[in-house]
Amino acid sequence: MSLLDYGLRSAPTGIRKVLFINWPLVVLLSAVACVGFLMLYSVAGGRMEVWAEPQMKRFGAGMAGMFIIAMVPIWLWRNLSALAYGFALVLLIAVDLFGDVGMGAQRWLELGPLRLQPSEVMKIALVMALAAYYDWLDIRRTSQLLWVAIPAVLILVPTALVLSQPDLGTALMLVMGGGLVMFAAGVSLWYFGTLAAVGIATVAAVLQSRGTSWQLLRDYQFRRIDVFLDPASDPLGAGYNITQAQIALGSGGWAGRGFMQGTQSRLNFLPEKHTDFIFTTLAEEFGFVGGISLLALYALVLAFCIHSALSNKDRYAALLTLGIGATFFLYFAVNMGMVMGLLPVVGVPLPLVSYGGTAMMILLMAFGLVQSAHVHRPR
Repeated sequence: MSLLDYGLRSAPTGIRKVLFINWPLVVLLSAVACVGFLMLYSVAGGRMEVWAEPQMKRFGAGMAGMFIIAMVPIWLWRNLSALAYGFALVLLIAVDLFGDVGMGAQRWLELGPLRLQPSEVMKIALVMALAAYYDWLDIRRTSQLLWVAIPAVLILVPTALVLSQPDLGTALMLVMGGGLVMFAAGVSLWYFGTLAAVGIATVAAVLQSRGTSWQLLRDYQFRRIDVFLDPASDPLGAGYNITQAQIALGSGGWAGRGFMQGTQSRLNFLPEKHTDFIFTTLAEEFGFVGGISLLALYALVLAFCIHSALSNKDRYAALLTLGIGATFFLYFAVNMGMVMGLLPVVGVPLPLVSYGGTAMMILLMAFGLVQSAHVHRPR
């Protein structure tokens, strides 16, 4: 045993837990958030109090929550996984019954001064529930049909509730995030091949349903598909968002126009410039260099999650860390693909950069679970 190991083991429990925290991950998350503060300051025309200051306060509260969660033993979070899933499911049902409507969708709950989006809670609760399920399940039963059907139901029930809001982007993230946890748990690839075939058939059915009495998507969702395939078909209507985003991305060039010099955002051409499309502001002002730098920070966060999971001998902790890492990946991959025209426009924020309370707080609490798994791993 080295002198450092001896010192860590002989230190009081609280101090030892703090020392075992994955501090490089904390630094990376803080760096990503600082990029967000900078961009929110820019899109507000150099004013802190509009978006940047509230975001800083939320980040501070979220980081405090992350450290508190990190100090709680991972076995307690394992025991609470089913309760967390049930709580998130109740919140989703509550949204359907008396949720707040905004921008044509019923996705939020008004809880006094707090405006909560339960689908964000479900993204993490679902990962917790699936990780606990596969930790409990005998590994030899992982690919048996009955034991595959149970997690499939756990995924499909909240997905159906989210689709009814309607929120296609979050619904797809629930399916993909849950599927990645099942894949990491060792479910046979035959099931994923079957799912892919069903997915293709579903897409065909959705397209065939357009204009019929059994239409499967809303009209505005079909317009999003049309615009995705040909943004120039309606440049001043449904295609306006993606057209302006692509103009901003292209005008940034290699090194960008400079901080607070982006014409698209300064002249209010960019839609939702402080939320879903904030990456376009970054690309316009800091160019390819700025965009790839943020992507590198995201990739490092993901790499730390994967490394922590692979080095953890606790099955629940490893699956939980991989699941949260996968959810984090889906956040930035879908958002960046959306604003670059590689994916249809869906309401997925850029993690820790887009303005918003629920997504940031829930994501930081999720990284608290990652830290708890890292701090309390078998040593």
